[in-house]
Amino acid sequence: MNIFYKAYCRTYQAILRMGLPALPYRAPEILRSAGEIPGLLEKNARGRALIVTDRGCVEAGLLKILTDALKEGGQSYTVFDGVVSNPTTDTVDKALSKFTREKCVSLIGLGGGSSMDCAKAVGARIARPDKTLGDMEGILRIRKEIPYLISVPTTAGTGSETTLAAVITDARTRHKYAINDFPLIPRAAVLDPEFTRTLPKNMTASTGMDALTHAVEAYIGRSTTRETRAWAVRAVKLIFENLQDVYDDGENMEARSNMMEAAYCAGAAFSQSYVGYVHAVAHSLGGQYDIPHGLANAVLLPVVLECYGSSAQKKLHRLAVAAGIASHEESAAAGSEKFICAVREMNRRLGIPETLPGIKEEDIPMMAAYAAREADPLYPVPVIWGADQLERFYYAVMDRQQISIAMKVDRSENNASADKKTAAGS
Repeated sequence: MNIFYKAYCRTYQAILRMGLPALPYRAPEILRSAGEIPGLLEKNARGRALIVTDRGCVEAGLLKILTDALKEGGQSYTVFDGVVSNPTTDTVDKALSKFTREKCVSLIGLGGGSSMDCAKAVGARIARPDKTLGDMEGILRIRKEIPYLISVPTTAGTGSETTLAAVITDARTRHKYAINDFPLIPRAAVLDPEFTRTLPKNMTASTGMDALTHAVEAYIGRSTTRETRAWAVRAVKLIFENLQDVYDDGENMEARSNMMEAAYCAGAAFSQSYVGYVHAVAHSLGGQYDIPHGLANAVLLPVVLECYGSSAQKKLHRLAVAAGIASHEESAAAGSEKFICAVREMNRRLGIPETLPGIKEEDIPMMAAYAAREADPLYPVPVIWGADQLERFYYAVMDRQQISIAMKVDRSENNASADKKTAAGS
């Protein structure tokens, strides 16, 4: 990468870091049950609420838990349950249409990151009807308050209940991008582990690793504060102590509650200190192939951390100490290696693969360009890489069988080309 562009990136990040204390970050009000929502809306947004959710929450009975609480509290509502994994601009438009048609005044995002991000994006479109979601890609492009928003997470991972980000996929180009602005931070978050009780093992695993990725990338970046470092360390410690337990026993509500706290802390950390290349690459994979975001993060995390090398060793060593897998007396290199190995081992125990299906070699340059565009200059990563350097991560997590097939096809094409030249020569 051009050294002048690297200097520009670091200058941009330094300016943002200096401005952190003055930025209007707010923490959402924490509710412990859905029964507290009607009273909060009565005080702050009297009128009909639009619940933004997905069919999975409906079928699992989670929507009923929420609507029963709203009915008991006398709160009127309507439901949009058309959210899909990696929500698109079309999904947002449909939810927005229902919000307008039903004359709603507030939003409740019920579900994983997809539902909460979709609710945020609806709010962004209401606040800025003059802009498309694509116009709001990046940082601080909304600058107006959105309707009163409450998030009800049903996974312990995305942290969307506390962040200023919404990640949306363009329905036509499949480009997945983040919208980042302070009005998107929910006004309240319901951290009730009952909403995660029925979460399947695979989603418990991938969303938990999503939270770990948030915490690690926030911590090893170059725009941290004492507060965000404390949040990240707390999240890492809780995840190492509880994720395996809740994976093994989904009825362990203490562990589920601890994982919700971990996801919240990790979300708070990266809201101010940002994420890194793991997320940028994962977003491009999710946009192109609908690969679940938490799964992509989990697979990519140890690969990217290893490539950071010495630039992240000291911080990874500190996280290893916090997680109880290394000591202060060990070298930074040894502690860092233990942390990366522990992440790989955790993935293995949680049934998370080392590769991702469906990656096509011809798509890699485009996805790498999208990832570089997302990350640079915003993300204060330990090392700055360009699109050409990011391409290696797609190859690293590409299914080995696909690589073998691609190589066979390439050899076959080369042989056919050589045969044609031979025939032409004779």
